[in-house]
Amino acid sequence: MKIGIHQTKGTFSDRWIAYCIDKSIDYKLVDCYGSNIIEQLADCDALMWHFNHKGSKESKFAKQLLFSVQAAGKKVFPDYNTVWHFDDKVAQKYLLEGINVAMAKVDVFYDRKDALHWAKDTNYPTVFKLRNGAGSDNVKLVRNFRDAKKLIRKAFGKGFEQYDAWGNLKERIRKYKAGKTSLTNVLKGAVRLVHTTEYARLTGNEQGYVYFQEFIPDNDSDIRVIVIGNKAFAIKRLVRENDFRASGSGTILYDKKHFDDKTIMSAFETSEKLQDQCMAYDFVYHDTKPLIVEVSYGFAAEGYDDCVGYWDKDMTWNPGPFNPYGWMVEDLIKSCSEC
Repeated sequence: MKIGIHQTKGTFSDRWIAYCIDKSIDYKLVDCYGSNIIEQLADCDALMWHFNHKGSKESKFAKQLLFSVQAAGKKVFPDYNTVWHFDDKVAQKYLLEGINVAMAKVDVFYDRKDALHWAKDTNYPTVFKLRNGAGSDNVKLVRNFRDAKKLIRKAFGKGFEQYDAWGNLKERIRKYKAGKTSLTNVLKGAVRLVHTTEYARLTGNEQGYVYFQEFIPDNDSDIRVIVIGNKAFAIKRLVRENDFRASGSGTILYDKKHFDDKTIMSAFETSEKLQDQCMAYDFVYHDTKPLIVEVSYGFAAEGYDDCVGYWDKDMTWNPGPFNPYGWMVEDLIKSCSEC
């Protein structure tokens, strides 16, 4: 049993490699950008690649490569069920509706007139999003029909830049004032006002559709639950000051008292339906009912290092430190042995 791992500093791969070394698991480093990647994997039983949703290169082919390796009979992480809808909120709308899970209602339109007709009659505020982006990128609170009309016209006109330079700079300044980032990072954000990211330049503007999600009031935070196999762990993210967005805020609570069983069970049940390997679920609450807002296989590892324990699928609480990246490796090995 040998695992091929594509290494990118700062991703899950650092921890996969450390786990394999610690547990004497056979692995080799591979280059997924190499034209001969299939040949590189000839002596491997599996491939693991934590790719970046905003990477200018991997966004062009990462899913296609993983699906091809999987179709060839090898195990991959992330696999098709886990990642086909990654960084695509439109795909997630149809998927979550299709499996009938409790979610914040989403309306998507591919015609300007249909969108305007809906916008005249809907309740405000509502939430505008682009289909891709993380950490509250490209997310706006729409307070009235006039604001919605501007967004709709832009969506079916010149479209939206993939990288919101002003919004990103404001967020960097907020974090700098809160002591959560450096002045250098703020200056880098200022440079982006003139020079956009390579991903945004190569991908072009988002246009030809518009996405609105139900606004759920009275939430001062969201809950993110990550399910990996038969285990789950969670964090509570507080919203920004004078804002409604929690994702990417950087203000996180970890104590078990912040999480109710109903939310954890909902995440387990959804993963059971999706048959995924790893999924992060973002929940908000209507009264006390947990509603899924978004899902993602990837997450920033450092934000979860302070978690104080995890749940088994039978809802048994296991206090203390744990290694979810080791779970990913072990679950992949187990799936290979079951072939």
